[in-house]
Amino acid sequence: MALDETTEELARGAAQGDHRALGELLKRIEPDVLRHCGRILPYRQDAEEACQDTLLAVARNIGRFEGRARFSTWLHIVTANCARTTYRSMKRRSAEQGSDDLLLQKPDVARVSVIAGSRLDLLDAMEALEAEKPDLAQALVLRDICQLDYSEVAEQLRIPLGTAKSRIHQARKYVQGALGDAYGF
Repeated sequence: MALDETTEELARGAAQGDHRALGELLKRIEPDVLRHCGRILPYRQDAEEACQDTLLAVARNIGRFEGRARFSTWLHIVTANCARTTYRSMKRRSAEQGSDDLLLQKPDVARVSVIAGSRLDLLDAMEALEAEKPDLAQALVLRDICQLDYSEVAEQLRIPLGTAKSRIHQARKYVQGALGDAYGF
């Protein structure tokens, strides 16, 4: 999400308590947030739910935006976290209902597109990585989902550049191993 300078200014104003700026900010970022959620989640209605959760999180937490990094960086992180939370919530509800939902099984190629199926597998692999090695997951989300460059990842995590690169490499290897034969690794 590359946001223009006007959006960055609105974010700074909203962070300082300007309610008009917050309203305008939410309107401006909604299409980008929805598009970003759609890249993470395989189904539009799930992306829409994650988008609404993201906008709500921005509205509730904009006061925490300190302006040290660009608002777009902060928004990437909030969006990725909300999308992953939406996925975990859907998976948990599905398990509680005992349904035979797509979230609980390997994607059936006859029912799900290859892209949607690979997203579900990737989300499962990311969830496993986060459970076992949260530091690696955080770095991978910032680099590969939020599309920050390595120096921005290091800055966000407050770690040396070399450590950021190492964590991303280790996380990719973990995810690659989790995806395994189904993806030709």
